[in-house]
Amino acid sequence: MAERLQKILANTGLGSRRELETWISAGEVRLNGQTAKLGDRATLDDDLVVKGRYYKVVTDDQDLRRVLVYHKPLGEVTTRDDPEKRRTVFDNLPRLHHGRWIAVGRLDINTLGLLLLTNDGELANALMHPSSEMERQYAVRINGRVSPEVIERLATGVELEDGPAKFEKIVAEADTEHANQWFRVSLKEGRNRMVRRLWESQDLQVSRLIRTRFGPVSMPRWLARGKIQELPAADIEKIASAVKLEPRPAPKLRIIPVHPRHRRKAQQRRRK
Repeated sequence: MAERLQKILANTGLGSRRELETWISAGEVRLNGQTAKLGDRATLDDDLVVKGRYYKVVTDDQDLRRVLVYHKPLGEVTTRDDPEKRRTVFDNLPRLHHGRWIAVGRLDINTLGLLLLTNDGELANALMHPSSEMERQYAVRINGRVSPEVIERLATGVELEDGPAKFEKIVAEADTEHANQWFRVSLKEGRNRMVRRLWESQDLQVSRLIRTRFGPVSMPRWLARGKIQELPAADIEKIASAVKLEPRPAPKLRIIPVHPRHRRKAQQRRRK
């Protein structure tokens, strides 16, 4: 979500919009290190300098529904506190002023790809609940020959230790007569290690596993591993609507003064 600078400054009580527009026109407002112009917009966590004073853009609405798309790399665990001190998916997320980030499902340490995170526990629970039947799609590389009979069994259902399971869709991406074959698979449940266990039930090993879609959200092709993209409000409400949650009113953005220590960190980020 983004709003015009003069509106954000007015929400904070710094003056009327007309007065604040004169400040912007006079070059007395800087946005993320650049002199601001009329018409510029700012969003959450942007840095502002207004007449020489440093501020951060925040929202005073604790109920703002936020969703992140994270391209999880290999070697990170989906847990908040890891006893083995490995990297976690929470290490480099944007700071929340209220609440905390919740992972929508898990990806194990050897799985990469799309991971959704939200600050809304109700939304996270609805997306993960079996009744929602959110389809998860994966690209998977298999070691060993995959026969048509194996594909048929995985599509119709096999018995695992915690009950029957199957792929909703299974499509070969290349020649299935050789080793290291790629498949596109999808399923509508999130039991632990389900994709790997389905293939293992056929005495086949997964050598690469990438989640490419969760429900209506696909991994952006341009999003590099380890990078984050926050979804716009309109997309978030479409996701909420898909699990029958009510929309939330749009919050107001405002600014708060920045502590000198945080100011130095912001300056370092801009230099990078």
